[in-house]
Amino acid sequence: MTTRIGIIGSGAIGSVVGGMLTRAGHDVTLIDQWPDHVEAMKKVGLRLSGSCGEHLVPVKAIHLHEAQGIREPFDAVFIAVKSYDTEWATHLGITYLKPDGEVVDFQNGVNDERVAAVAGRERTLGCVITISAGMYEPGHAIRTDTNTAAVGFKIGEHDGKETERAKKIAAIVNDVAPTKVTPNLWGERWSKLAVNCMANPVSGLSGLDSGQARMQDGPQRIAIQLAAEAVRVGRARGYEVEPLFGIAAQRFVDAAAGHGLKEVQDEMREHARTRTGGRPSMLQDVMKRRRTEIEYLNGYVSAEGRKVGVKTPFNDRIVELVRGHGVGTLEPHPRNLEPLLQMLPR
Repeated sequence: MTTRIGIIGSGAIGSVVGGMLTRAGHDVTLIDQWPDHVEAMKKVGLRLSGSCGEHLVPVKAIHLHEAQGIREPFDAVFIAVKSYDTEWATHLGITYLKPDGEVVDFQNGVNDERVAAVAGRERTLGCVITISAGMYEPGHAIRTDTNTAAVGFKIGEHDGKETERAKKIAAIVNDVAPTKVTPNLWGERWSKLAVNCMANPVSGLSGLDSGQARMQDGPQRIAIQLAAEAVRVGRARGYEVEPLFGIAAQRFVDAAAGHGLKEVQDEMREHARTRTGGRPSMLQDVMKRRRTEIEYLNGYVSAEGRKVGVKTPFNDRIVELVRGHGVGTLEPHPRNLEPLLQMLPR
């Protein structure tokens, strides 16, 4: 029997996932709040490009208000909206979900508990996303990472058990990119959170793409400080943080203190050289003049750090800088990083 999947939020990642799953023969409905994007998908189809190949996919796409017309419930709902939209999107998703269906958190940030609070922990799975994608015009999503042989998604239960439902979702998502079931969802989450805290605000403030931010000395050193703080907070919360860019988490903590800094910088540059530098989601948000996820990325690290007594000066300051510009007024430029550069150890 075909698995019916609803994707709430068809931005860059939601569209790449939904489009590729549709191409693979799955029954997918994309539900989104951007009218122009939905209309483009309805009239022309969903255009995919980049490392996933060039495709024009006839997809089922509906506006939020059209969810009222869904007649057959979904077997699984993927929550792929911005972090600040988590609760309402989950409420919408479970309205059209089978009683024994799964809700899968396909977001940046650490939102699994928020999804579970609405849907029920017994119905919730997490998915850590390691592919990257961009969307710069309606109806067109671009997969921007180039190592398509690498694991792109990690599906996990909150308690780390390898369940049949986790394997089922992993088998489905494997049609988009290599997927595995992880026994360490929280460690993977904090690893991805650290990566997001490094790349997103640095690019959002500076206008540098992810590759440039990892290649240039100043932005790179800021990113290492942000990552080290996130790793320390995650560990204080009791999680074993997985490697970042294939680099052991402890090495970022050491590098932030000046030990092995050059070696970590060299490995970050090498990683950037082997992957196309797309625009991180926060830079895309800034360019579109819309709200960012800063409170749910670096702001989350700062808040959790206060709970466990770990200081996070770089994450605190970068949150202040992004918030200080307000919504829709930030003009990306490398000079915006100057207050953070002044904080770096001499």
